Order: sequence, then structure tokens, then C-alpha cells
Amino acid sequence: MSRPLLFLDVDGPLNPYAAQPERRPEGYTTIRVTVDPGRPLRVWLHPDHGRALLDLGYDLCWASTWMDAANVHIAPVIGLPELPYVDFTGALFADRPDGVHWKTERIVAYARGRPFAWVDDELSPADYAYVAARHPTPALLHFVSPRLGLREGDFTRLADFAAALAAER
Repeated sequence: MSRPLLFLDVDGPLNPYAAQPERRPEGYTTIRVTVDPGRPLRVWLHPDHGRALLDLGYDLCWASTWMDAANVHIAPVIGLPELPYVDFTGALFADRPDGVHWKTERIVAYARGRPFAWVDDELSPADYAYVAARHPTPALLHFVSPRLGLREGDFTRLADFAAALAAER
């Protein structure tokens, strides 16, 4: 059996964008990215997060509005190789009448029945219910505060989930 997938959102888990705007979180570095004409976007990234993510026992995949741009702007700063990404073209920011996040359906489809964990700062009960009803294998939807980003406890929770899956094999 293959390793579980880990779907990574950028803004929130990796870039704690909601932290105090005038105070970069300890251990983070600042990059400026121009994603469209206009003012550059400030992004805070922790250089140690790449190694920590790679050590968790998952196959990593971007699940972010950044899509492939995460490989250009985010991955090199935190030490990740080029990763596959969920293509959200046509789904970005779409409202659903059932309250499910616009990413959820695409993530479940991408997983194709493979166990997965997903870290995001925009999860709701509707997303948990959607995944439980439509995904046949274990899935961990893990909320990460956009004020704090990924922290030690988040990495521990992800490692424990991957270890539990490995023990079941």
C-alpha cells in the first residue's frame, strides 16, 4: 500500500497571514510575491517546515489557490521539492449551497480513495461530513490557525495519523 497523501494549504498553515501584521512570527522569513499586477503579497514562511513535512511519512501535494505557483515561490524557501497540486481551475472561491468548501470535492476526487490528511485554515463541519460520506478510507482534516501557522502539535497530530495508518497495513 502506498503512503497517505498530505494536502497542503499555503495561506494559513504555512503562511500565518493573520498574525500581527507588523510582527513576523519567530523563526519565519519574509518573501514578497507579485501574483498579479499590483502590490506584492507579503508571505511569511518557516524554513524548517519543509524538512518537517517530508519527515512525516506522506506523499505531499499542494491544495492551495497557489496551485503550481507554490512550486515556484513557496517550495524553494521551505526546502520542498516540486510537488503535485490539486487543480482548482474553475472551482476557485465558488460558493456551494451545501456549505462545503470549494476545495473539498476536488481534494476527495484527487485522493481517489487513498487515505489522506489535509491541513487548512478554512475547514467547517460541512467539509468533515462531505469527506466522511464520500471518501472510503481514513482522512484527517486538520484545522490550522491562520494566526499561528503549523506548530509542533500540528506536526505531532499528522505524524500520529500516518503512524496509525502504517500500523494498520
